[in-house]
Amino acid sequence: MLAIIQGITEFLPISSSAHLILPAQVFGWPDQGPLIDLMAHLGSLGAVVLYYKTDVRRMVAGGFDLLSFKPERQNRKRAQLALFILIATPPALIVGFAMNMIGWAEAVRSPAIIAWAMIGFGIILWLADIWGKRVKTIEAMDWKAAVIIGFAQVLAFIPGTSRSGITMTAARGFGFTRSESARFSMLLAIPIILSGGAYAALKLAQDGNNGEGSASIGDGLIVAGLSFIAAYFAITIFMKLIERISFLPFMLYRLALGGALLWWIYQGGGAGA
Repeated sequence: MLAIIQGITEFLPISSSAHLILPAQVFGWPDQGPLIDLMAHLGSLGAVVLYYKTDVRRMVAGGFDLLSFKPERQNRKRAQLALFILIATPPALIVGFAMNMIGWAEAVRSPAIIAWAMIGFGIILWLADIWGKRVKTIEAMDWKAAVIIGFAQVLAFIPGTSRSGITMTAARGFGFTRSESARFSMLLAIPIILSGGAYAALKLAQDGNNGEGSASIGDGLIVAGLSFIAAYFAITIFMKLIERISFLPFMLYRLALGGALLWWIYQGGGAGA
């Protein structure tokens, strides 16, 4: 269940972290352990890399172009793509590391925070979508937009915000089309997922697979496979539909989930959470 949830929600603007936290909070599921975290990350990473394999190749080649300091004229676009991903990534890595060091990552895993973030950032996503222009592509991005989108990504450490949702919101605010906003958001996810996987691997190496729901390597491979399939399916459907359906259905889903969660909390369901 967690593998499928991770795969489906990782790249949709509905907050994967919230959907992974809530089952444990609401149903009392045990901690799945670091091995499952690692394999779920690897599965969703494989899906986005496969779907955007051409862009990923361009980013890697663009990284080498940047190292040469003088990329050829025909290679400047791929070097720019690599540069913008490089510019937008550090804020989230720094804040994520700091939050884990001081314990804030666990402190914000509250159902009430998730509910209000679901509602508030869902409305902001919708407003940015209906007010934003629909003309720019990633090739028209500049360093200022990359910086702002990178800092917006930091807000995703508030569960319920959605990393993909807040980065798409920022990109729409800069006038990028829905599909291009989603494309940049998903490419930006690659270094973040790699970092999350590296953190899970380090935790696994230090502490062992000692969560309450500790799993075997075989279980981990099943999780990676399910996460990969669910993520690839979700990305494919999302990118085919996004220009037709807008972000309105995702905003309505967020409002419904946030409202239901608040009702559950104020009925006393979150008293032990």
